[in-house]
Amino acid sequence: MDNNRNFLITIALSVLILTVWQVFYMNPRIEEQRETAQVEAERPGETTAQQGTGTGGEGNIPSANGAQGGTVPGSSPATTAPASRQAAVGAAERVKINTPRLAGSINLTGARLDDLLLKDYHVTVDKDSPNIELLNPAALPDGYYVETGYVGDGAGTLPGPQTVWAIEEGSVLSPGNPVTLRYTNDAGLTFLRTFSVDSNYLFTISDTIRNEGGEAVALSNYGRSTRLGQPETTGIYILHEGFIGVTGEEGLQEISYSEAEDEEGNAVTPAKSSDGWLGITDKYWAVTMVPRAGEDFQPRYSYFQDGRSGYQADFLTDPVTVAPGGETTVDTLVFAGAKEVNVINSYEREQGIRQFELLIDWGWFYFITKPMFYLIDWLFKLLGNFGLAILATTVIVKLIFFPLANKSYKSMANMKKVQPALMELREKYADDKMKQQQAMMELYKKEKINPLAGCWPILIQIPVFFALYKVLYVTIEMRHAPFFGWIQDLAAPDPTSIFNLFGLLPYDVPSFLMIGVWPLIMGVTMFLQMRMNPAPPDPTQAMIFNWMPVVFTFMLATFPAGLVIYWAWNNLLSIIQQGVIMKRQGAKIELWDNLVGLFKRKPDPAE
Repeated sequence: MDNNRNFLITIALSVLILTVWQVFYMNPRIEEQRETAQVEAERPGETTAQQGTGTGGEGNIPSANGAQGGTVPGSSPATTAPASRQAAVGAAERVKINTPRLAGSINLTGARLDDLLLKDYHVTVDKDSPNIELLNPAALPDGYYVETGYVGDGAGTLPGPQTVWAIEEGSVLSPGNPVTLRYTNDAGLTFLRTFSVDSNYLFTISDTIRNEGGEAVALSNYGRSTRLGQPETTGIYILHEGFIGVTGEEGLQEISYSEAEDEEGNAVTPAKSSDGWLGITDKYWAVTMVPRAGEDFQPRYSYFQDGRSGYQADFLTDPVTVAPGGETTVDTLVFAGAKEVNVINSYEREQGIRQFELLIDWGWFYFITKPMFYLIDWLFKLLGNFGLAILATTVIVKLIFFPLANKSYKSMANMKKVQPALMELREKYADDKMKQQQAMMELYKKEKINPLAGCWPILIQIPVFFALYKVLYVTIEMRHAPFFGWIQDLAAPDPTSIFNLFGLLPYDVPSFLMIGVWPLIMGVTMFLQMRMNPAPPDPTQAMIFNWMPVVFTFMLATFPAGLVIYWAWNNLLSIIQQGVIMKRQGAKIELWDNLVGLFKRKPDPAE
């Protein structure tokens, strides 16, 4: 029993360390991001630029607009910041984008994707708050865009950042309605660029290059995802935000913004590859490029400071020769949208994109986290609510481990039966701990009791707890997912607090005092579960067990509400299961006696 309790204390201390980190490190960051989101939501109209853009290239790369072979060209943004995002979008001719899930436009200067809004996602839980702005024009402080082009020697002025394209066919880009642009240079090369988009987040850029000149030309295709300014990140170790890609034999590459800054030359350059993808990922969104499979390309992840700082993921293919009078076609896929699990998986399967599922950061314990997500998602489709799906998942996990838990609770019940004999051994060998332990182990062996069996229910719960935490934190399906009543976002903490009577008193409380209804329910169920067992004889252990529910209530109040609901429901099921098993084993259930004992007057030692 001592070993059992010591193990529980070790687990509690481990969770305490995790939670202190959550409270004092993560919560201030979450609060800051929430305030930023609130400010964004309260802005009337478009986002206003906060600073001048300055001059300089958008990469520490040549700005020769394709004049140099073998390098990805850069460009120079406007020197004066526009008054708003709307003004920045309106500063150039564009082709409108309108799909069931996306809105925005293609900039005809550079044929650049730099205006994209996600129709299904808002800045806050409020459905009237602004839509998420994924891509922004380069003239804004938070410019973020994708473009493709060509470099090569002796081929005239090739399509690049400053190329102005003409509309050949189409007026609005939508599923089933592609748009074709045209550009003809001074060397007899004609480029027909066709944009198409599906009903989700995948763009296809298909270039047909016709050589109407008198000599063969060798061209290299490039693509780049460029992000200006310093991107906001959550800064949490369980989630990667920054550069990401799967290329070559290296497989998955996750490179933080700071790693690119610290790298020699401010660039990470993996080996060449003939398939794969690369780009930039946020917590919930990503912008990635997929070069045409079967052709070698050089991936690169870089940081630049050329008038404006920024980050860029780019690729450059090996040259392709176009003979006089001939033509060739080059295709590039661009994913720009929300990292929805089923959508990502469908692109990997249908488009043949290697390991595209790794765009979602499942973590080291993906073998637990992914099945957990799929189970919750399946139950959500069945029940229509992610909160109910979490409750049902808890029941299913309980059923899966029911035999093991039963065995553990039976062992705990038998431990209660031999408790008097254990007390006699402690008194008999009070001065000889070695003999005391030997005698206790002989008793366990005789009664066929495993003193550590009671730890299994805790061990089972820990990986499930962390897997659910990961699912709630990284999957966009859980973002702004409501439960019932006041819980409108299962991925955020319970927004109520007992310290202002759950909103009845007209004042806000500090984040560390946000002890909502569900954390209180969790604390009560934890308290009742611990009272199912007799109080530890050791005063220190007894004090820890008495205060543990209170401490956990404060700590877990800062965790996602979905996780707290899971823990409370799991505690309740454990209480019922343990009570039934103890009754069947003839062991006394200590719950009522322990509760009554809390209110009894303790005898004075002098009496």
